[in-house]
Amino acid sequence: MNTRSMIFTIYGDYIRHYGNQIWIGSLIRLLKEFGHNDQAVRAAISRMSKQGWVQAEKKGNKSYYSLTERGVKRIEEAAKRIYKIRPEKWDGKWRIFVYTIPEEKRALRDELRKELVWSGFGTISNSCWISPNNLEKQVYDLIDKYQIEPYVDFFIAQYDGPHTNEQLVEKCWDLAAINQKYEQFISEYSQKYVIDKHKIQRGEMSDAECFVERTKLVHEYRKFLFIDPGLPEELLPREWMGSHAASLFSEYYKELAKPASRFFEEVFTDGNELEKKAEQYDVYDHPLIAE
Repeated sequence: MNTRSMIFTIYGDYIRHYGNQIWIGSLIRLLKEFGHNDQAVRAAISRMSKQGWVQAEKKGNKSYYSLTERGVKRIEEAAKRIYKIRPEKWDGKWRIFVYTIPEEKRALRDELRKELVWSGFGTISNSCWISPNNLEKQVYDLIDKYQIEPYVDFFIAQYDGPHTNEQLVEKCWDLAAINQKYEQFISEYSQKYVIDKHKIQRGEMSDAECFVERTKLVHEYRKFLFIDPGLPEELLPREWMGSHAASLFSEYYKELAKPASRFFEEVFTDGNELEKKAEQYDVYDHPLIAE
């Protein structure tokens, strides 16, 4: 598993609940559980800092890293989608984003495409992207971030045919392929869930092992952010496996959550001079942890 990607997962599932800042030594200790060495962690966090995701702060001879404003926005947006148990209701409208970015700004255009895919937009034709989700804030954040106001137009409209909204979805997204990915996730993790649940109940899994399995679970499940646009239930096929996968993820996560958090807290507080405690940041108010 990629070190940089794992760091994002740990920030999103743990660190953001504990004041958003961690000592590099604690981060190295946590990543060691997955086989990542000191050098790999330092190189990855350095790249993340240069890319504007995290920022460093020196306290004595210790270096602490926290998410930047950009990093917080991305993590919070991802968390809303990862921990959403069921699709939202649709308002019947489509968001249409059109751009004409000059060829000399090709790198910018490529970066924008990645952002649009990540947000859940699909292409209906070249340079025309659509989504049924309420993504107005994300669109205007992208316009501000990349300063592309002269090259874009944004519409909110209803589809008036001649085809159906469902046919429009089929044109923009390969839901069958996404469904297949969900089936693979369910096949693998339903068996792991049963095995680990019995181990935890018999006291055969350590807190560290629960931390590893919970982090791996979130890390794997969050990959769907890059392929599943998160369509409203009205536009999903009848046999949609995404809902089953979300339920499995939720139940498995709950089983691992508290022992995993205990291990994280132990490592976190051992190296953190601020002595931040979980209850101080309402970590157990997490929708998948709270009873």
